[in-house]
Order: sequence, then C-alpha cells, then structure tokens
Amino acid sequence: TGRAREEEPGPADKEEAAPAPKKRRLAGGERYVPPPRKLNPGVSFGAEHFAETSYYFEGGLRKVRPYYFDFRTYCKGRWVGRSLLHVFGTEFRAQPLAYYRAAARAGRLRLNEEPVRDLDIVLKNNDFLRNTVHRHEPPVTAQPIRILAEDEEVVVVDKPSSLPVHPCGRFRHNTVIFILGKEHGLRELHTLHRLDRMTSGVLMFAKTAAVSKRIDEQVRQRQLEKEYVCRVVGEFPEHEVVCEEPILVVSYKVGVCRVDAKGKPCQTLFQRLSYNGSSSVVRCLPRTGRTHQIRVHLQFLGHPILNDPIYNMEAWGPDRGKGGRIGKTDEELLKALVEEHRSKQSLEVLGIGEEDLNSAGESKDCGNSGDCTTPAEADPVNGSSCPAEDGKDLERNDVAACPLNSDTNLETLDKDKELSLCGNQDGQAGQKGWEEKDPLCVECRTSRRDPSPKELVMFLHALRYKGADFEYCSSMPEWAMEDWQE
Repeated sequence: TGRAREEEPGPADKEEAAPAPKKRRLAGGERYVPPPRKLNPGVSFGAEHFAETSYYFEGGLRKVRPYYFDFRTYCKGRWVGRSLLHVFGTEFRAQPLAYYRAAARAGRLRLNEEPVRDLDIVLKNNDFLRNTVHRHEPPVTAQPIRILAEDEEVVVVDKPSSLPVHPCGRFRHNTVIFILGKEHGLRELHTLHRLDRMTSGVLMFAKTAAVSKRIDEQVRQRQLEKEYVCRVVGEFPEHEVVCEEPILVVSYKVGVCRVDAKGKPCQTLFQRLSYNGSSSVVRCLPRTGRTHQIRVHLQFLGHPILNDPIYNMEAWGPDRGKGGRIGKTDEELLKALVEEHRSKQSLEVLGIGEEDLNSAGESKDCGNSGDCTTPAEADPVNGSSCPAEDGKDLERNDVAACPLNSDTNLETLDKDKELSLCGNQDGQAGQKGWEEKDPLCVECRTSRRDPSPKELVMFLHALRYKGADFEYCSSMPEWAMEDWQE
C-alpha cells in the first residue's frame, strides 16, 4: 500500500539515477516509444498526492471536493497493433466513443506525453497512456480516525465504518491511508492486515518493511489472533457455534460472496455475549481470512448482521440466505441486490454508483481480502480500483467518472472551454476541479442523495488483534452494549 504512481522515482532512484538515454533519431513518420520506466513499489503517497484536493464536512459526512486526476498505464500486450479507437470501443464500453473523441479534443488523452489527436493511432509496445478525468468520491462518515497506539514500529488505529483502508474503486482521499497522511503526518505505512470498508475497529500499520515482514510471517503461520464483535438478527444460540462452510466470491465488482461447495475452505467460531430480546451481540473468532467470512457465515446460520447492506437484504429470498437457500442464480441475485438498493437510493452505501453498473464483465480478484468493495479492474477514463494499481494501471470496468448519454452534446462541446478546465496536464491537479462544472462530467450535473451517517455504520467491529509479542484492543462500540435498543 502507499505505492507511488509508476512514473514517480523514489528517493533512492533520485540519488543513483543514471543519465537519461538519448533519443535516437527517428525515420520519417516513425513515432518515438519510450522505454518502460522502473517501478518503485516501496514509495508511499506524499505531499503531491495529498494536495490534489481537500476535505469538507457536512451533515455528519466527510466529503472530498471533486478534482482533476491523471490515470496512467503502459500499453497492455493485447493492445499492441490495435488502434486506440478499437481498444476504447471493445474494452472500455462504460463510455460512448464520443466521450473519447471529446476527451482527445480537450487534450485529456496523451500518448507518450503527447496529446492524442487521432484515435486511429496504432498502439505499440511500451506506449504510455495518460488520461485526465474529473473525479468525484463518495462521502464517508465524519467520525475521526482514533489512534490507539504508536511507537517506532507500528501505528494502530480505530477505523470508522465506511472508510476503505487504501485507495480502491472510487475512493482515494476518503481512505484511511490518505487521511492518516494528510491529517496526522503518518506516511510510508505498510498495511499489515485489512478490514472491509464497512467494518470498523483495530487496524495495524507497520512503519518499516522489516516490521511488516516480521508480523506478516506471524500471519502466515497463523499466530495472529483476531477477535470481532457484531450485532445480529434474532436470538443467537448460547453455546459456541463453529461454522466451516466454504465461501465463493459471486461478484468482485459489487462485492458479494456466498456459501458454496466450490468455494475456499474457512472456519469461524461464534460465542453469544448478550441478547436484548430482538438481537444478539456475538463474539467472532475467524480462524481464516476469507472475503466477508464473518458476514457470510452469520447469514448462513440464519443470524445476519442486523444492518448488513449486503447479507441482510430481501434479495436473498424469504430465508435471507439461511442454510445457503437462495433460490436464484448468481446473476439473478446480483440484479435483485442492485435493484433493492436502487429503489432505496442507497447504491453509494455499496461503494458503487449507477455508472459502475454500466461497465461490462467481471474481473479478477485484486487480492485484498474484501477491503475493495468494488474491486473491478480499472478504466483509463474512469479510474483504478485495486490499491496496488491506484494512479498507475488503467485497465477496464471500474468507473469513477460518469458516462454521457448524448453523443451530440459531447461532439459539440466548446473546445476552448474544455481546455480551460483541464488544468493539470503536468500533474498539477490542484483544487480547481470543484470550483467549476466540468463539461465532460455528468456527475457534475447529477443530484444525488447523500447517505445518512447511520447508513454508513455496520454493526461489525474488529475488537482485538494479538500476535506473538503484541496485543491491541479498542473499546466496545455503543451498539454492542447489552442494553442497547435500535
């Protein structure tokens, strides 16, 4: 995590960088393609990234002012020999082709740092593509990140619900990594474990690679004990319950899993702590770390988390997924879940918007243990979704900008006006993006209902993490008190 964008050298590279090779003389009509640049995976986000925009607080929510942002990638192997127009038309269908033509006219598409004038240009190996978008991030809770412990080796925080750990999907500044960097001066942190976006509680970061490696080894050897607490529907059994049902990912984009024999093996221990007559507080001890493991196992047992925005929904059928009884295909289930949230105007609670649903296809697992709520691959127009790729790799599907429905409007946009709003061609995004409406961005002209702070809290909390030589705990959340009533 905290990986710098691909073209930015790390400190070591600045000290020992070799002189730039001279460009060879090009034959008539030949296009220069730069050599691939070296990756610097250990560099964290810094002042340049934090200065892209700013926060403001409204109605119990932390909001990010819209901003201009560059997404970048090297040419994928399968793109070589294909035109930009063909690649956009076949792989990036979340936007009409008219959008890409308008973006090119506005100077927002650059190939090897030269403005793209002709989308018929054929891509070559090592071509470097940069796209500038007007980016809108979903709001998160205004609840502050509380620092539980800090020394020369680690930082331990109490993460509020609704915040992703690191840049992922439509989130960048509204993430734990960015908030810690911008507001607490904590940078170059190494993620030791992750929490789902809607899960609150103990979250650990290492300050050095050596500490990260040491604790990661404890994780690999199953020496790390994790304890969660949640509030579930109904009267949970008084005796200890062990659930070992395998879990299968249904959709990485929407972030949905279910019990299935073809899934990955896992185990969770549950112990009831209290019952208030309608709901129970349950202690959860996951022995493995599958995506949404606790939430899926509780649903299977017939006691989903009380306000789970995925696993306690009518879309799962009359039994709400108890015993794995769904009665729908995966496609029907996803459609029903989306429609249920759409009817409640609560898609943002899932971390997705209408535009995300317009992109085609599912993607590979980004490997982030459920922290990526919408871990689709990235779209060069719209953004990156996997934290390891944020601001760097631009593949397909995840949409952070908005499709325009009218090709005519796109084709007739005033070129000078577009260019006047695109003020970060040299990477200087600044804060101008929120002052004016962007003519290429439908999000600027769309009115959305903000989620309420209550909608951004899910009753699942990481209470304790214990290793061979450490133990960190947070206080019990208010909703987990024995006499709590909704």
